[in-house]
Amino acid sequence: MLFSWILISCFLQIPVLVCSYSSNECLVRMNYRLIGKGNVVITGFIPAYAIYPLNKTIDWRMTKFNRDFMVEFKLRNYQCILAMMFAIEEINSNPYFLPNMTLGFIVQNVPEGQRYTLAYLIGTFSGPGYAITNYRCAREGMPTAVLTGPSWAISEYIGTLLDLYKYPQLTFGPFDTTLSEQRKFSSLYQVAPKDTSLTLGIVSLMLHFHWNWIGLFIIDDDKGAQILSDLRSEMEKNGVCIAFVEMILTVRGSFMTTSWKNQVQILESSANVIIIYGDTDSLLSLIVNIKEKLLTWKVWVMNSHWDNSKFDNYFLLDSLHGALIFSHHKEEIINFTDFIQLANPFKYPQDIILHVLWHSFFNCSFLRKDCKIVDNCLPNASLGFLPGNMFDMTMSEESYNVYKAVYAVAHSLHEMMLNQVQFQSHGKGKEMEFFPWQLHPFLRKTKLINHAGDLVVLDQKRQSHVQYDILNFWNFPKGLGIKAKVGTFSPNAPEGQKLSLSSHMIQWATGLTEIPQSVCSESCDLGFRKTHQEGRAACCFDCTPCPENEISNETATGSMTSSKIIEPVPSREILMLDLAINVNLKTYFAKAIYDDTNMLNQMMP
Repeated sequence: MLFSWILISCFLQIPVLVCSYSSNECLVRMNYRLIGKGNVVITGFIPAYAIYPLNKTIDWRMTKFNRDFMVEFKLRNYQCILAMMFAIEEINSNPYFLPNMTLGFIVQNVPEGQRYTLAYLIGTFSGPGYAITNYRCAREGMPTAVLTGPSWAISEYIGTLLDLYKYPQLTFGPFDTTLSEQRKFSSLYQVAPKDTSLTLGIVSLMLHFHWNWIGLFIIDDDKGAQILSDLRSEMEKNGVCIAFVEMILTVRGSFMTTSWKNQVQILESSANVIIIYGDTDSLLSLIVNIKEKLLTWKVWVMNSHWDNSKFDNYFLLDSLHGALIFSHHKEEIINFTDFIQLANPFKYPQDIILHVLWHSFFNCSFLRKDCKIVDNCLPNASLGFLPGNMFDMTMSEESYNVYKAVYAVAHSLHEMMLNQVQFQSHGKGKEMEFFPWQLHPFLRKTKLINHAGDLVVLDQKRQSHVQYDILNFWNFPKGLGIKAKVGTFSPNAPEGQKLSLSSHMIQWATGLTEIPQSVCSESCDLGFRKTHQEGRAACCFDCTPCPENEISNETATGSMTSSKIIEPVPSREILMLDLAINVNLKTYFAKAIYDDTNMLNQMMP
């Protein structure tokens, strides 16, 4: 049965996955390297695509097949490359920022495997065309700073080598405590804020909708362990119970061997709300199984570090439709969407990825030898024509971090110039030289407001608590791929005002018209009391009738106790009324006796 299902799923996805040999071959036989000229260069190591041999991979759903290999496009990461180009063009167009200096860039694809990545990194130090350890063979193209991400693993093994040479390294992926060890990564700066309030925000959402029976899928690493510990603590404090916990291995593809067990766990659980914490690579197979096989009408609460473009398929319904996503708040970057709309192979002829995308999606003629398209394309084609679930035009968190990282480097360079740090120039328009370690004192003190009006601080000790946007994933009909903002969580706001939510805007899972419930046991009616189910969580109980001469004093959130009926205690108003009546009666009778006495006196002679 499982094998038949895999064959059917594969057959349904062939139209999406097949790509012509001529265009895909370019990404395999050519080392993707994108260069923008400038006399100060920022280098980015960004995995824009990955290549796998067919007989060594099991992640066949998310790739484009091609003979003995397949190519997986990582379009969310490719947006990071566009964000880097956009920020540098924006800075270079400002005459008051970095005068007499032009920023350039080198973008290098990160291949699968640590060995090949480090080989490319050594080549970057030696100069284009060289890869000799501890030797610099060319003056041009030497990086001032290096951007790495979004995976913490990429940043870690690149950072180990960069730290030897004291090259400034800025990571744009999610914050990771492993990378914050100063003794091991003294030259590394994490642009992303630390998730100090994420668990508080998630639990606040649970309490808002009265959900107290929750399932958890958590990445199985140090960060996942910390999140699980924080969630347990915050949930217990607020009376929210955990239905099940499933730790997901971070090894690529390893989840496939246990997926059916987890599917049964989801189907059998009475928890209608499930929290998923992790990134795209670690939760790859989990989300694929949820989207393709589990139409369970659950509510998924997620962090934003997953790439929806990887999980495309031919099913009309999407199990993740209606998911609620916690995303770091970011200001709108003016003109970024317009920049993406105008990005095409004719504007950036060096970018092979744009040529391949245009050939694959817009039916352009393609020259196999040069790996470039020619005419006969769809008129006015742009990345905006791609489905929203394949390429998101809205700036992602990682792209926003890239944007901030470029501005942090540029601001530090500007401060270096103002402080008269010595630069060595090789003539007009030539590269300007200085030692990369000279940038560190200025990067550590970086505190600036970027063009979006957002504060950029690289020192984690000086960062304030991050604010979250709550997004609702709309993907019905399939391919819509919209993440609509429906609320915010501000940890610094006054108590009772931290969570702001527009519930009427939320689209729930397909088939649900009302706010779903997720409780282990329904509240007891009047005349019944809660009896805890032995061996189960505190949220699980039975409702038993109250004994004779007793009534239940509990509410939906009250304790599981009952109290005997007692004589009612008169209220203050009743006591005052009784007192008034007594006083009036006494006055009435006293007056009556007085009147009768006078009458008798008058009748006597």
